Amino acid sequence: MGLSQVVQDALNQQINNEISASYEYLAMSAWCETQTLHGAAKWLRLQSQEEYGHAMRLYDFVIARGGVIDLKAITAPSQKYKSLHDVFEKVLKQEQHVSTQIDALYELAFKEKAYSTTVELQWFLTEQVEEEKSAREILAKLKMIGDDVPSLLDLDAELGQRTTAEH
Repeated sequence: MGLSQVVQDALNQQINNEISASYEYLAMSAWCETQTLHGAAKWLRLQSQEEYGHAMRLYDFVIARGGVIDLKAITAPSQKYKSLHDVFEKVLKQEQHVSTQIDALYELAFKEKAYSTTVELQWFLTEQVEEEKSAREILAKLKMIGDDVPSLLDLDAELGQRTTAEH
């Protein structure tokens, strides 16, 4: 048995949500480039790739279950940020929002008795814990740094050491 229409629609919406998150991170990366925060720009660009990978994981799941992909329009991301601290506040809010979306999708799949979907979504539930933790830690470092430019440059260099999209 394939996906119910309600579960398929919800998965397609989450594909859109993940691609939108990818687009948001790409805009944040571009802003960082304009501020010569190349390490943060690299981190955010890899984060964008990771979110795209999440969308593709759901995309592949829908297809594997015999579902139909229904791609939707993507809203243009905000491209105005006050500081790197502001960027990472938005990163944390974005990840918390995605966690809420994944929780709701899991709840829907469970109510619909779409058990294979709940199994697939368990990976996303675990992933979101790590995503929020990472954003929270970077934000905490930025709060400690405050307006200390040398420390900001050190953190930027640390962020630039990220080498791959995690998942």
